[in-house]
Amino acid sequence: SSAASDVYKRQVHEKVHTTYTTFEMNGEKYVQIDTYERIDRENPEKISQSFQFDRATAEVLVKLLSEEFDLR
Repeated sequence: SSAASDVYKRQVHEKVHTTYTTFEMNGEKYVQIDTYERIDRENPEKISQSFQFDRATAEVLVKLLSEEFDLR
């Protein structure tokens, strides 16, 4: 990766509108987090990124966050 992209990754990004939904598919529960384009963009209502978490992925994320932020 380039040095410029590495620097960008370590910056605190602007806050954007975010929503979440939960749903089940084939008997498995999912949580989906959607982020939207910045308000000053052409289509601020447009979903920019979606992240879907099943139980296994949620367990990994909870473990990571618990360790990084020393949560109990």
